[in-house]
Amino acid sequence: MNRLIKTFSILTFLLVAALYAQAQSVNITPERKRAIDSLALEKVRDLSKYISIIGDKATSMTESQRVIERTMELFMEGAQMGVSSLNRKGVRYYPVQKYLERLRALNYQRVNIEWYNIQYISDLVQQPDGRFVGVITIYQRFEGVMEDGMRYVDVTKKDITVYVERKQQQIGGRLIGFWDVLLGDIKVTETKRG
Repeated sequence: MNRLIKTFSILTFLLVAALYAQAQSVNITPERKRAIDSLALEKVRDLSKYISIIGDKATSMTESQRVIERTMELFMEGAQMGVSSLNRKGVRYYPVQKYLERLRALNYQRVNIEWYNIQYISDLVQQPDGRFVGVITIYQRFEGVMEDGMRYVDVTKKDITVYVERKQQQIGGRLIGFWDVLLGDIKVTETKRG
């Protein structure tokens, strides 16, 4: 019995070591990296568009819910969004879905949200688990207008962690490999008056 357990332990160790070595050996060509960078930036631009739609008070509840579901497809499970305000100290973090629902329920007559200067600030770097991780920075201009015409405006700099990993999907009985890009936590690094 002990011999069987020992053999099983050795086989398990060898399998884990082989998977780890395989994950380590994944290389991205410069052309592939440019394509992945482009896809990641496209996903961040999609997020920017979705946030504007959800925050727009003219968006119907049905459409808003549909866009929230699309937005969640961009993120890793468990990702959080940092939220800041000129009216309080510190940054609060919410699970992405809760952040989106709070955004939809903001107590403004009109909300305008614009993202700009979207760019990589750290290249994709391979991690021990085989994934590649990078950071994209964006600037967000938020404007909320109350019913009496009072306005709140701020500009926030945010860092978005981007995860890239190799996946496989079965299509027509064949396993097809592809690179998938998902967004992680979004951290607030600076908030100032707009």
